[in-house]
Amino acid sequence: MLPLPLRLHPGDDLRASVLAALQASGHSAAFVLQGIGSLRVAALRYAGADELSELHGDLEILTLAGSVSPDGAHLHMSVSDARGKVWGGHVGAGCIVRTTAELLLALLPDQRFTREHDLRTGYAELKIG
Repeated sequence: MLPLPLRLHPGDDLRASVLAALQASGHSAAFVLQGIGSLRVAALRYAGADELSELHGDLEILTLAGSVSPDGAHLHMSVSDARGKVWGGHVGAGCIVRTTAELLLALLPDQRFTREHDLRTGYAELKIG
């Protein structure tokens, strides 16, 4: 396992930045171990929902974790608003950094992750190979 710390900047798209970091590393498997920071927009898909929901405002990233492959990422995140209300779900495109985001990726040099459609779930699921 190779640690890859990332610092994202205002205006960065969190999900796109994670995928770009994996691609730039030359590896094909990683996990986001944790992330903290702030967002001005959070795009989350809640459990059982088909569509993303967007939250706007001063948002704090409380947790961020998931798997990353060249085919995409499966990330979960919890965020809180300025009053402390917490939301969580699947991370979609369009999570925009407000001030900073600090993440730790664990690159897995001896692994290859892909995503394949699973008839049982209806989603592109992780394949380890």
